[in-house]
Amino acid sequence: MGKRIVQQVERRPRMERRSFVVGAAALATTLAGCGRASDAPASSGDNTAQKENANEPGQAEGEASMVESRIKLDRSTPGGSKVYATDDLSAEGLLMVFQALDWTPTGKVAIKLHMGEEGNTNYLDPELLRPLVEELDGTFVDTTVLYYARSTADGYRRVAADHGFTYAPVDILDEDGGMQLSIEGGRQLSSAEVGSHYADYGSMVSVAHFKGHGMAGFGGTFKNLAIGLATCPAKRQVHGANFDRGQVFLERVVEFAKGVFDDLGPSMACVNVINKLSVDCDCDAHAAAPAMGDIGIMASLDPVALDRASLDQIYLSDDPGKDELTERIESLDGAFALDYAEELGLGSQTYELVLV
Repeated sequence: MGKRIVQQVERRPRMERRSFVVGAAALATTLAGCGRASDAPASSGDNTAQKENANEPGQAEGEASMVESRIKLDRSTPGGSKVYATDDLSAEGLLMVFQALDWTPTGKVAIKLHMGEEGNTNYLDPELLRPLVEELDGTFVDTTVLYYARSTADGYRRVAADHGFTYAPVDILDEDGGMQLSIEGGRQLSSAEVGSHYADYGSMVSVAHFKGHGMAGFGGTFKNLAIGLATCPAKRQVHGANFDRGQVFLERVVEFAKGVFDDLGPSMACVNVINKLSVDCDCDAHAAAPAMGDIGIMASLDPVALDRASLDQIYLSDDPGKDELTERIESLDGAFALDYAEELGLGSQTYELVLV
């Protein structure tokens, strides 16, 4: 595990809404810019996963048929990092995928997720997580943001309650300031300022809503654990003075997450829920409607493999709506984050999909 520096950091004033809106408006004018060449997938061919579906309507009891799974195996490589997957987008499906990790937490367990901005409707359904959270006796955790209702801990708790996150404790990690985690080997950052309550937890499960993002191209595990765990001053540092985009911003995101991964080590497990696939983040109060159909749920102990496998499923999909999402990802060079994370030794983009 990395070196955890338990240095308390006094909270600083949040960004005024006007300043945020100005920055966001500047960002919006550039999102239509051209991106790099498409990260086109290999042909899906006949490698669609098959699964048994017992007792379909009209079948005799015990009779089973083979039905097509939404999870495509085209880029699965035997011997790669294990990524467990299902297209069962239910609470039982999520718990089943998580249990396939055979991961044992230590100490108090934080469930790191985004509980949605006020007005957003794409955030994860809290009932989807209930069996997992109850099995782990987990606590929902996140941090405040630079704008709107979630800019204060009380405001965020109110939004979380409004969105149905009421059956487990909600801990806004930076309510009492921050603490520093060291970052080694990065080009942009030397430390990551996370909420001070982070020190109260021995283990963490990242449950990321995998979808598009207006600055990172896509949001998955790395975005959930970087901007998502950062205090407001650290969010400003990662975003940059002008709400930067491109590779420098993505390097900061990956490096910040590296500080967390290095600190927690094997006490971290990761889940991606690939549904409600909007081009926008759940932090957007007026996010676009999903551009394509739901895909499934994936889990891994390798965050690079998990985000790569999730991204590949979008490219391998037959849904024509994926074009809107892939355009957003490519226009912001989103896949660069995974190249850089692999370069820093955080995991491998070579993965083996295991259907559960």
